[in-house]
Amino acid sequence: MTKRIILCIGTKKGLFVAESPKTRRRFTLRGPFGPGVAVYSTLVDTRGAPRIYASSCNAFFGMKVLRSTDLGKTFKETKSAPTFPKDDGRALANIWSLEPGDDKKDLWCGVEPAALFKSNDGGDSWEMVPGISNHEHARKWQPGNGGLCMHTILRDGNRMHVGISTGGHYLSEDGGATFTASNQGIGAGFVPDPYPEFGQCVHKITRHRDAPGRLYIQNHGGWPDRPGIGVLRSDDHGRTWRSISKGLPSDFGFPIVVHPEDADTVYVLPLEPSTRTCPGGAPAVWRSEDGGGSWRRLARGLPKKESFFTVQRDAMDIDELKSPALYFGTTTGQLWIGRDGGEEWNCVFDSLPPIHCVKVAVV
Repeated sequence: MTKRIILCIGTKKGLFVAESPKTRRRFTLRGPFGPGVAVYSTLVDTRGAPRIYASSCNAFFGMKVLRSTDLGKTFKETKSAPTFPKDDGRALANIWSLEPGDDKKDLWCGVEPAALFKSNDGGDSWEMVPGISNHEHARKWQPGNGGLCMHTILRDGNRMHVGISTGGHYLSEDGGATFTASNQGIGAGFVPDPYPEFGQCVHKITRHRDAPGRLYIQNHGGWPDRPGIGVLRSDDHGRTWRSISKGLPSDFGFPIVVHPEDADTVYVLPLEPSTRTCPGGAPAVWRSEDGGGSWRRLARGLPKKESFFTVQRDAMDIDELKSPALYFGTTTGQLWIGRDGGEEWNCVFDSLPPIHCVKVAVV
């Protein structure tokens, strides 16, 4: 079967699905699904017959998970969504991450307030994972500007990393049974202790599947009195971290993405910390090809001035074709593609609702 690109675009007003041949010359758009309801997380699950999952979180009518078995032509609600036990005292406010598990129907889900859930049946039923959801630190975590969210779930065998704003990075080495705060070298600019045990406002974590010990973090940087804490790297499975922000115009930002074939190639999208918008009104993605040792600005085709959008933590992704393309969505409703690893940018859609997340898969 001919390979296709599937783009899932979660917006303030529902989910859109875009499809293109692998040439990427033209994308057709479907949606919105779950119209009028914000979508902060999606998953294109390519294990077996592809399935698409998306959150659909409505403050009045509750939290739902949408599922498609026809590549985003139609969606139905799963039989249930994650929910806290009745005696827990917490109430689900949002779904921030959906990730595949080991078996074909296993799913992991990170939510707000920060907690982890697992499904063994493709999202029809969910159980809370107590090792992190009831961690001794959990009731001490505080919400950031985007809420108290578990936004990152990364797995490598029995090793699991989760990212929490504002909780920090937590590591499990027993399949999620227990977790330890693992934030050595991750700074915080909003508390007296510059390097606390936990409570950092980690924005996103990524890694390369073939180099599991290497991780990258986009942290909440942009502090004049604590420079260099915004973009970090670990080479020991997240036990320690060091800054790789030198050479960037700002170490504040939200997304961070690694090249599918090269663990040394990583992308960030710097923002001005005070406004959360593009530095100087001129957006650019920055790429390092040496693991953060140096950075290059990629802006050909992007606006050169008077552009003040934000790109949120899950609103940038990269496909896995031979010459991969990057995609990012903006809070002003544009979906951009950066061909040849970000060398040349074009606007694919320019009038969508504000975009919260972008996920791409080749199916």
